[in-house]
Amino acid sequence: MSEATIRDVARRAQLSVATVSRALNGFDNVSEQAKERVAEAVRELGYVPHAGARSLSLARTNAIGVVLPDLHGEFFSEIVRGMDREASRRGYLLLLSNLHGSPDQAAHALRTMHGRVDGLIVMAPHLNAEDLSAALPPALPSILINTRDGSGSRAAIHLDNAAGVRAVVDHFAALGRERIVHVAGPSGNVDADERATAFRKACAARGLQCEVLRGDFEEISGERAVEELLEKGRRFDALFAGNDNMAIGALQALRSAGLKVPDDVAVAGFDDIPLARHLGLTTVRVRIAELGERALTRLLGSIGRGDSAEDELHAPELIIRSTTARQ
Repeated sequence: MSEATIRDVARRAQLSVATVSRALNGFDNVSEQAKERVAEAVRELGYVPHAGARSLSLARTNAIGVVLPDLHGEFFSEIVRGMDREASRRGYLLLLSNLHGSPDQAAHALRTMHGRVDGLIVMAPHLNAEDLSAALPPALPSILINTRDGSGSRAAIHLDNAAGVRAVVDHFAALGRERIVHVAGPSGNVDADERATAFRKACAARGLQCEVLRGDFEEISGERAVEELLEKGRRFDALFAGNDNMAIGALQALRSAGLKVPDDVAVAGFDDIPLARHLGLTTVRVRIAELGERALTRLLGSIGRGDSAEDELHAPELIIRSTTARQ
C-alpha cells in the first residue's frame, strides 16, 4: 500500500492542499476547525510529512550561518557553544565561517551563506560599517554581535565596554594604583577602540597616570607589551589588558622578570574565558556562552516574522581574583 500524501489528507479533510500545508507547518492563519480536521485526517491516514518537501515549502534549510573573526581560542569556542546549545534544542544546525581576512574576503564569506542558511549571526568588530553593509545579503535575517552597523537597520547585541572598563579602573584606584598601563586590541576593532577610549576617560576622571599600548588580542602581544615597558624602564603598578589572552601573556612576562603579581603589578583582563578562572585572573565577565545563546534565540524569533533593529546593550561584571587582590 502506498504512503498517504498531502493531497490525500486534503481530500479526507475536504480542504485545499494550501490550507493543509499551512496547518501542518503551524501557521496562524488557519481556523481551529480546519486544524482539527487536518489532525483527524492525518491520524486516519497515518500521514507522515516529508521532511525535504516541508523544508522546500517553507524555503527553510534549518541551518544558521555563524560568521566570526576567527574560529580558534576560548572566547570563540565559548560563544559557539552557547549558540550550538540553543540551536540543537530548536532543531537547527550551525554553519561556521570566519572573517579574519580582508573586507573582500569577508564579503565573499557572507555572500556564500545566502541560500544555505535561514539566518546569519555576524560578529565582525574589525569591519567598518560600509563594508559590512555592502557584504550582508539584504533579504537574509541577521543579527550582529559587537559589530558596527551604520544603517541601523539590523538587529544587534553590543557589550557595554565602557562600563566594564570603568569598573576595572575604579578597582585599581581603590587599591591605590596610580600608574596604569592598558594593552589594547588592534586599532580599527570596535571592541578594542571602545575599551581604549573608555580607559583614557576613566583614568582622566580619576586623575591617574595612564599609557596605552596596542596589541592584537593574542597572548604573545601581552608578553611583548610588558617586555617593551620594562626595557624602556617605564614604571607602572597596574596593567589592564583588552582581553584575557593578552592579560595571560602579560602575567607570564611579569613573572619571568621577577615581578610579583599583584604586589608589584596588579593585572586584569576582559572576557572571563574559562582559563582565566583557573589562573585566578581578575577580569570583566562577559558571559560569553549566554551571549551566543541570546543571539541565536533572537535570530530564530525573527525568522519569518521580522525583528526590530533594536540594539541590546549587555552589561558585563567585574570579577575580582588573585591577580589584583592580595591573599
